[in-house]
Amino acid sequence: MKSIAIPAQLKKLNEIFRSNGFEAYLVGGAVRDILLGKKANDWDITTNATPEEMMRIFHRVIPTGIAHGTVTIHFMGKEIEATTFRSESGYTDGRHPDSVSFNATLEDDLSRRDFTMNAIASSLEDGRIIDPFGGQKDIKAKIIRTVGKAKDRFLEDGLRPIRALRFSSQLNFEIEKETYEAIRLSEVQEKIKSISMERFRDEFEKILGSDEPSQALHRMEDCGILAIFIPELAECRNCSQSDIRSFHVFDVLDHNLYACDGAPKDNLVVRLSALFHDVGKTDARSIEKIEYPVGSGRFEDIIHFYRHEFFSAKKVRPILTRLKFPNSVIDSVAHLVENHMFHFQEEWNDAAIRRFIVKIKPEYLNDIFDLRLADMYGKYRRKPEPGSKGIMQLVMLKDRIKEIQEKQDAVSLKDLAVNGNDLIKIGLAPGKQLGIILNELFQCVLDAPEMNEREKLLEVAKRLAEKK
Repeated sequence: MKSIAIPAQLKKLNEIFRSNGFEAYLVGGAVRDILLGKKANDWDITTNATPEEMMRIFHRVIPTGIAHGTVTIHFMGKEIEATTFRSESGYTDGRHPDSVSFNATLEDDLSRRDFTMNAIASSLEDGRIIDPFGGQKDIKAKIIRTVGKAKDRFLEDGLRPIRALRFSSQLNFEIEKETYEAIRLSEVQEKIKSISMERFRDEFEKILGSDEPSQALHRMEDCGILAIFIPELAECRNCSQSDIRSFHVFDVLDHNLYACDGAPKDNLVVRLSALFHDVGKTDARSIEKIEYPVGSGRFEDIIHFYRHEFFSAKKVRPILTRLKFPNSVIDSVAHLVENHMFHFQEEWNDAAIRRFIVKIKPEYLNDIFDLRLADMYGKYRRKPEPGSKGIMQLVMLKDRIKEIQEKQDAVSLKDLAVNGNDLIKIGLAPGKQLGIILNELFQCVLDAPEMNEREKLLEVAKRLAEKK
């Protein structure tokens, strides 16, 4: 392709650059996405104007990275990152160049970028493509290749190998052989270890947002990166789950990875929960030789993972804390993982349904069902059949929950017809005992919703206080 269509806003931006004697080009991911037929949401500009000159010719400019020639231009409702043509040398800290020169050409600027597909520019004036490193060819072939020698690019910044894996998952591209093999080099591995956990987490999140995170996560395992950042997950490899009962065909690691694929891509909490829901099976695994089937006279090794959900929840907190996820995400994932092994029975009465809602918490009901579906997907790497037993039980449980919610039965303390102040007014003393009585009233209402009336509950509270 010789040119691409330039958005009207960027053409107006270019008029300002040109009227002041400067050149400007669209560069990087935006050009790549347009060439892939996707919408480019973020616009990065490279120009021969210095940051000071850009701050002079535009009204609103934020000096976001002025030492490296980068500013953010607020223009027609968009935030556009603009960087002066530059060349770089030396990367002592494995991330930032030791020296930056702004006495550079456009090709110099493109040569410092990570992958050929990201080293393509387009003139803001006429959309003409500038592609000195064959990026268009690699995009067409769906190949990720470094600009220049892979080892050199990766030693400049230890995040670049992880970006390669992330792009492979997001774009469904292959990684060129030399580029992939360079990730395994001992020097590159050491450079990877030096990156901050926050930078790894940002790439990890983007991987989890791709269509099939297992692609990048398998490569991450193969390259040794998984063992560096999430060793608990890597240790699930070869933890077999398969026995004569045929409940599973994959080991624990692959089951976790495929369960992650089966979770909604736009829900980070459920994707994380699916990825780590069985991470504790390495600790919970046991083998028992029993007669199977009963009465057959044959004794087989049966694999058990008793209480693995609790082992997994215990493990997931330190993992996500180490990866610098916010506490709200950690709490949600740990809660879902700990409760993912629910076993609904058709015989459950309404009180059992209410207790299930209380245990899971109303705000997590959709997530726990999505996690169960992801778990099902991870067993055989395919969606469960609509009429299968597991699906029918989920549908039935959802319907039962809907009935309870429509009745507006109490499913939390705040739904009680009385509160702590009401109990204090009838003579109960504030303190721990008050909380205990409130909880007993709640348990009473869970079993008998008709008891959730103010006078009835106050009478029960008086009797409980007298007994205590």
